[in-house]
Amino acid sequence: GAFGSRSLYSLGGSKSTSLGGFGGAGGACRGFSGQGGFGFGAGAGFGGGYGAGSFGGGLGSGFGGFGGGFDGGMGSQGFPVCPPGGIREVTINQSLLAPLNLEIDPEIQKVRTQEREEIKKLNDKFASFIDKVRFLEQQNRVLETKWKLLQEQGGAGTGGRNLDPFFETYISGLRKQLDCLSSEKHQLETELKSFQDMVEDFKTKYEEEINKRTAAENEFVLLKKDVDGVYMAKVELQGKLDSLSDEINFLKCLYEAELSQMQKTVSDTSVVLSMDNNRNLDLDSIIAEVKAQYEEIANRSRLEAESWYRCKYEELQATAGKHGDSLKDTKTEISELNRMIQRIRAEIESVKKQCETLQTSIADAEQRGEVALKDARDKLTELETALQKAKADLARQLREYQELMNVKLALDVEIATYRKLLEGEECSNSVGGGYGSGLCLGGGGIGFGSGKGSCNTGGAGLCFSLGGGGFGAGGGFGSGGAGFGSLGGGSNS
Repeated sequence: GAFGSRSLYSLGGSKSTSLGGFGGAGGACRGFSGQGGFGFGAGAGFGGGYGAGSFGGGLGSGFGGFGGGFDGGMGSQGFPVCPPGGIREVTINQSLLAPLNLEIDPEIQKVRTQEREEIKKLNDKFASFIDKVRFLEQQNRVLETKWKLLQEQGGAGTGGRNLDPFFETYISGLRKQLDCLSSEKHQLETELKSFQDMVEDFKTKYEEEINKRTAAENEFVLLKKDVDGVYMAKVELQGKLDSLSDEINFLKCLYEAELSQMQKTVSDTSVVLSMDNNRNLDLDSIIAEVKAQYEEIANRSRLEAESWYRCKYEELQATAGKHGDSLKDTKTEISELNRMIQRIRAEIESVKKQCETLQTSIADAEQRGEVALKDARDKLTELETALQKAKADLARQLREYQELMNVKLALDVEIATYRKLLEGEECSNSVGGGYGSGLCLGGGGIGFGSGKGSCNTGGAGLCFSLGGGGFGAGGGFGSGGAGFGSLGGGSNS
């Protein structure tokens, strides 16, 4: 502790001395009356004065123990250094000194393996928990950094921060984003409407092509029926031609057989004719002439039949070629229509896919807009909550500051009052008398002690302490009180 002394000799032969130092907890005060007065207070300081056979002083000490007072009271008991009962006896548990019964358990290996596995699992879980804790710490640091940036961006005022511009900027950004999404939605709706109109046009064209295809198929069926009729007529005429050819061949064979038979008969028969008119008949020439006539008739019939069949065949070929060309044209048109139908179907499928993609994009855009709007609202709510919390914390801190200022003001008033009391006591001192005082501040209490003595009337010891003290006057009064003193000071005059 600190130690200081100061002496003063007055004209009346009075002398006063003050001592000051550091103290601890506890407090006591005692006073004696008589020709000399003495005051002692445990806590922070000591002061005494001598004058004409009298002595007065006050002390606030900082040691807790036993405190007593004479002529009026007994102090309170402090905390002892040693525990109650003194040193305790040490006892030994004999059961712990007995030897252990160690036996080999057949399941010990299995149990140890299970324990190792459990320890591994617990270690893995502990490692995962550590990773989670580190991740959360990183997130916490990121959030703290963001919060500091937001606080720095908000700007510093006299007592708080104005976050309205930040909120307005954020809300304006969200509104711009909402306007962009709305315009994009309107544009997508317009594109969807145009695609729907295009799909309707393609559907109309598809129906027209289907009608054309149906008409072409009907015409193809009719042409096929005509071709089938012509083919059947051709087959029938071909059958007739074959039958007539067979008949001609048969007649040729028959005529040749008859002719050969007649020639054989004629050659084997000798006819002797005797005519009165003496004319000779040339049968060979007659037979040759008949044969020539029959051959001419047969050739003419064959030529007529061949020419007629050839004309019919050519007519049928021309008809078949014409129908074949029309059939080829019809097949070509049908293949072109099929290709067109396939192309239109592919275009319709692509348009349907585009429509589905656009609808999905619109739904995604609406969902993203709703999510963004919801997030913005949530963030706005969180920021408003944080603002309200910050305002509440600021109000609480202001209240605490006001309370501390009130306590400080009260302490200043009390200190001024005590200073005035000290100055009044100093001024009221007479020649031949002495005065000493001691003052202790700190630890939630204020201790003050003073003593005054006189040659004629005797002395009175005075000890006053805020938070526990004593007072003595006249015959003397003392009481012990608890307190705490961190600094003691003495003053004299």
